[in-house]
Parts: sequence; structure tokens; C-alpha cells
Amino acid sequence: MTIVTLAGAARPTRRTFFATMAGVAAAGMFAGPAFAAFSAQQAATLKKISDSFNAIRTMQGRFIQYGPNGEESEGVFFISKPGKLRFHYSPPVKMDVICDGNQVSVLDAKVMTQDLYPLSKTPLRYLLSDGVDLTSANIVRQMTEEQDLVALVLTQSSSLGDGSLKLIFDSRTLALRQWVVTDSQGLDTSVAIYDVETGKPADPKNFKINYYLPNSK
Repeated sequence: MTIVTLAGAARPTRRTFFATMAGVAAAGMFAGPAFAAFSAQQAATLKKISDSFNAIRTMQGRFIQYGPNGEESEGVFFISKPGKLRFHYSPPVKMDVICDGNQVSVLDAKVMTQDLYPLSKTPLRYLLSDGVDLTSANIVRQMTEEQDLVALVLTQSSSLGDGSLKLIFDSRTLALRQWVVTDSQGLDTSVAIYDVETGKPADPKNFKINYYLPNSK
């Protein structure tokens, strides 16, 4: 077993988080829906990112999330590829997002409701894939390279509506640092991760969905 702590992944502040996002936007990340034709250098970078990302089988750490109206929440997360994820929010938020390989559960413990979505119809399918080809222009719609980051916009079209998933990697370590889910209305939910460890054994209990909860839908 190899445990790797991602260097430079300190807890992001609101200022540093939005400064990073502003830099991506200024570089043209949010411009135009056209698919990119990658240069040889870009293709080589994408190959390195794709290989590094797909080599990670388990990941855990802390996250901080900003909603479309600036609301802030945080907690701990666990990922086990393929298909498994747990986001446990810290109080006062009482939520868990769980994926068991087939379904994504959004559990609100405050009111005891649970919404279920097929994993294959959500952007999480890219994060949790057994092997996503990030060298393909059919998947990666845009690529932006800055001094300290590489940002990719992935295609997202499903029965739940069109949108996009933006993955932001450290240009030196190739570690995933942030992602942004944009829904069909253009609203962003942004997540930054820190104190990340990879290669640590995952506890299967983290990925169990209670399908018998009342109000599950």
C-alpha cells in the first residue's frame, strides 16, 4: 500500500479559492462551447494527467464547497474507484452524498429525505470512472494551462440536463485540486479538496446507501 499526501494542498480560503477560479476564467475557460483541437504539447500534458488520475484507486481528505449563491460548507470525503464516493458534511449542515457504484444518494438528515440519481446520469461518473480518457476531445471540451494549474472542461449531457464539469489540476504534481459542476441553468457548485491522501484502504461501510429510508425518491 502506498499512501501519498498531496503537497501544497492546504485548506483553501475563500480568497484563494475565488482567485484561482478568476484566473481560470480570465484564461478563457468559460468561453464558447466549441471543442478544442489539442496541440502536441497539450496532448502530452493530457496524457500525463489522464495516466496519473486513473492510477488513483482510493482518495480521502477534506473539502470545502461553495454553492451558486456563495453559501459555504465543508466536511470529509472518501472515494474508491470504480463508482464509490462519500461526502460527509460538517455541522451545522446535516447531509451526506453517497455513491455505491450505481446510485447517488443525497441524504438530508435534518428532514430525513433522500434523493436518488443514477450515477451514469451525473458528472460524478467522470470522477469515479474506472478509467476516463482525458486525452479525448470527445470528453475534454476545453483545456487551459496556467503557471500553477491545468483546467479541463468535460462534456456533460444527460437526461438530467446539459451542463459541464471543470476539473482543475496542479500543473506540477498533476494532483486534482478543485472541480466545478455547472448545471443547465449556468449555476456553479465549486469544490476544493485538501489534506488529501491516496492509496489508503477504503472502508466499504462509507459507501452503503439505505434504500429503505422513508421519503426516498
